[in-house]
Formats: sequence, C-alpha cells, structure tokens
Amino acid sequence: MSETKSLVPRRNFLVLAAGAALLPLAGCQSAAPLARLPGKSAGVSASGSANLAAIRSSKGLGPLSPSSALERAALQQAGYMASSGRMSHSTSWNRGFASRIRGAGIHGPAAENIARGQWDMNQVFAQWMASPPHRRNMLDPQFSHFGLAYAESGTQRYWVLVLGV
Repeated sequence: MSETKSLVPRRNFLVLAAGAALLPLAGCQSAAPLARLPGKSAGVSASGSANLAAIRSSKGLGPLSPSSALERAALQQAGYMASSGRMSHSTSWNRGFASRIRGAGIHGPAAENIARGQWDMNQVFAQWMASPPHRRNMLDPQFSHFGLAYAESGTQRYWVLVLGV
C-alpha cells in the first residue's frame, strides 16, 4: 500500500510537469485564439483601399491591392496589442515584425505601420502621413499589396497596416 501512495503523488507530479512544459507553447499558437478576442475587425482592408489610393496617387503611384494574408498578419498583431494594452512591433514572446511576417508565410519586402487611439480610419491615415517613417512605408513604390486591421480594447483601437509585394 505504501508503494501505491508514493506512485500517486509521482503520477500527479508528472502530469503537472507535462502541463507546465506545454504552457509556454500556448503563446506560439496560430492566430485562432486571437480571433476570439472581442472588438476585432477583419475585412477593413477594402475600406482602406480608397485612403491608400488617394495617398499614393498624390505622388504618382498606383493603388495597392488588398491581401488576405497581409490582413491576417495585421489582425494578429492588432489583437496582440489590444490584449497586451501596448503598442509595439514585437510581441511579448520577442517575435519581431520580420519573424511574425515569415511565420505568417509572407516572403519578400514588407513594412508595418501601427497606431493606437484613433477610431476613425481617416484620422489614422492622417497620423501616419504626418509621420515620415510611416508615410515612407505607404509611398514605397516596391509595395503592391496591403492588409489593414484593428482590434479594440476598452476605449482604445489598435490599428495595424502591413504592406508587402
């Protein structure tokens, strides 16, 4: 009987240890958990097409086409920012923009604009145009596609624009 008592705590320990070992991997899942967060908006790329077309045509550049892959990447980062309450190009798992984009299956040149607080799409594009690095991304002639998304958290809206080829 003493053998049985010693095996039960050991079995519990092994189950807990296995669960603890898998816990860090929970953060490495795909965007599926983010899709359950409230206040997310997918499909805004189509709405942003006119804004980007106007910005680019003012400099003699052609319009960008919406990309579902780039929109998914934008939505994933917007969801991360909303859930963490911080605006950043990297995640708490230290995944920077380049790593996230490659992980999303996007290859080639890409850039990302982020913003927080603006509820109106025209305001967020105006803010990006007022910032030289963000304006440069939107006016880069090598880009032909984009994805735009946002996520809401409380009174904040977190916007992400991903540009690519």
